[in-house]
Amino acid sequence: MSAYRPSWLTEDMAIFQQSVRRFAAEELVPHEERWAKQQHVDRQTWLRAGEMGMLCPGIPEEYGGGGGNHAHNAIIGYELAYAIATSLGTNVHSAISAHYLLRYASEAQKQRWLPRMASGELVAAIAMTEPGAGTDLQNIKTKAIRDGDHYVINGSKTFITNGHHADLVLLVCKTDPSLGAKGMSIIVLEVADLPGFRRGRILDKLGHKGQDTSELFFDDVRVPVANLLGPVEGQGFVQLMQQLPEERMFIAMNALGAMQRAVEETIKYTQERKVFGKPLLDMQNTRFKLAEMQTTVTIARTFIDDCLDKMIRHELDAVTAAKAKWWASSQACQIIDECLQLHGGYGYMLEYPIARLYINTRVMRIYGGSNEVMKELIARSF
Repeated sequence: MSAYRPSWLTEDMAIFQQSVRRFAAEELVPHEERWAKQQHVDRQTWLRAGEMGMLCPGIPEEYGGGGGNHAHNAIIGYELAYAIATSLGTNVHSAISAHYLLRYASEAQKQRWLPRMASGELVAAIAMTEPGAGTDLQNIKTKAIRDGDHYVINGSKTFITNGHHADLVLLVCKTDPSLGAKGMSIIVLEVADLPGFRRGRILDKLGHKGQDTSELFFDDVRVPVANLLGPVEGQGFVQLMQQLPEERMFIAMNALGAMQRAVEETIKYTQERKVFGKPLLDMQNTRFKLAEMQTTVTIARTFIDDCLDKMIRHELDAVTAAKAKWWASSQACQIIDECLQLHGGYGYMLEYPIARLYINTRVMRIYGGSNEVMKELIARSF
């Protein structure tokens, strides 16, 4: 089975894809088991990723980025999911956080933060979810109350990807709690030696064991008003709604990479595994199951390819992104479950790729907005 080659994959992007695949194979995959045990990547890996141009590839060169577009971020997401190299949180850092800064930050803020993000010197996280507010972002409780030329921040966040390593935290908070969603803002925190800022434990997850997902706490943290993202307060919810469709497309791309790898692994396994004296692939049930899965992967590739074309042209709407996110993640979970079943008992062993794909993929139906919420967003468009 050939690797995914979208229609927008230019010659330069194909070269970039090969470099990402090589970086994953040489710099990430050999360390995934160790990182899973320590629950975070080595900090040096962020610098290595920066050196090879894998951080902020869609950010203009004037800010230290690669000068590309979201296709480059999509390629990274696909390749890391395909390689089962999920510990390095590049999606949150490069595809999400960096593009919030590119779109909403002042020129001074961009010059201050983006070049160091591209080099790996700064690791970025975006802190939305709270213990009592996940998909329902309007219900967040973290407050940033203005006091002269500073905000005083109190609250907590959880499930924050890159939380352990983060130097830069894009904090979603209420600058005017009385206004509900209209009182939400995003404030950028430089958290090194920041009084009142604490990192909680690295959370022990079902999958993505090597990714540093943490709790963050803010106790009377003082941050300059100049660190507000956007020229005025109260734009946070709008900013989130504008950027979430792109985040959901990266989840869909990750799902595609995972299901593609799962089917390839299962074809290889069933060719080699003997049952009743003949290859498992010779059995009609196996062939029919794989035929169905291969067809679904082809449909997913075509649909996501079209969505990415729209995203690159800045024509992707929120409803289409929601469709891609829920459907691709659901199909990935279903396909990988079927593939694990065809592996039998060996599929339950973590030394087999299919088991790691299984535990890593399940969360795709939850983060970026649960799939139930995606369906509600679609239904509102009727």
